[in-house]
Amino acid sequence: MTPLPTRPPPAFDPSAPVAERRAALVSALPGPLRDVLGAGRLERRPRFGDRGFDGVTEDWTPPDGVTAQQALMARRALDELTGSILAPASPDHLLARVLALLSHYPAKGTAPEVEHLVALDWAEDLGEFPAWAVDAAARTWRRTQKWRPSIAEMRALCEEACAPEWALARRLSVIAAAPTSASGDGAGEGTGHGRAGRLRALAGGAVRRMG
Repeated sequence: MTPLPTRPPPAFDPSAPVAERRAALVSALPGPLRDVLGAGRLERRPRFGDRGFDGVTEDWTPPDGVTAQQALMARRALDELTGSILAPASPDHLLARVLALLSHYPAKGTAPEVEHLVALDWAEDLGEFPAWAVDAAARTWRRTQKWRPSIAEMRALCEEACAPEWALARRLSVIAAAPTSASGDGAGEGTGHGRAGRLRALAGGAVRRMG
């Protein structure tokens, strides 16, 4: 079996411009996987909700002829991305960050024990996001707003903070679950309906985060 080419993971800097973050992550991927990403087809369409325009939905389709080896590369890259850069923040970090943010906007007449319960609710509702995205959202709110945020507003800021990384995760998940051609090594590794179903579910979650 031909070994899969790898590169050392880049040092991730969440404060870097979006384009630089995306370029650094893509440049660390194996060449054959970068080729698939570069040849994919991208379509964007508006999304409408109860209040009218509700953002843009991205549909990305890999090119025909994805090999089993390229799909395996995508699975491994996806596991690394979701297990490191996009790994959810620890509960302790979330609770500390939320309590610190809320302390900047004290609620009059709210008992300390109730405020702590509110913070626990916030930590639960932000639990899917990485620590750096939560930190960025809190920093953005502190510097731009005068009033206490809602959970929905903080979730929106967290989604915006890590949208490029989730966009890449979605594309990797689509490649990993794509029907593969017979060419390429590693054709028998990591296949199966359960694995493909999990990857499709992840792709759907990434779409929701990006929307």
